[in-house]
Amino acid sequence: MEKINAIPEMLGETTDVETWLIRAGLKFSDLGNDAASIAIRKQWREYQAAVQRCCATLHQPPSGIQLSGDYAKLRIPGAASTNCAISCRVVPNP
Repeated sequence: MEKINAIPEMLGETTDVETWLIRAGLKFSDLGNDAASIAIRKQWREYQAAVQRCCATLHQPPSGIQLSGDYAKLRIPGAASTNCAISCRVVPNP
């Protein structure tokens, strides 16, 4: 998979897979059946579960929260994930 202009930092989370992939400079069409693509799909599911739990805990929409701690790695496709507790915070208003 070829990366295109990775976006280094975005505030807030997303429920849109295309937006999430763009953070790593990827497109959905870049994903295949190789091991890296399978790992990215698994990471998307972990990311979505973490976002949903944070939204429920903080009573905020995805754009109003930001994963932190070990789960911050889930924000960028392809980054390593862990099985640690989810840490999240409310994104401050600009």
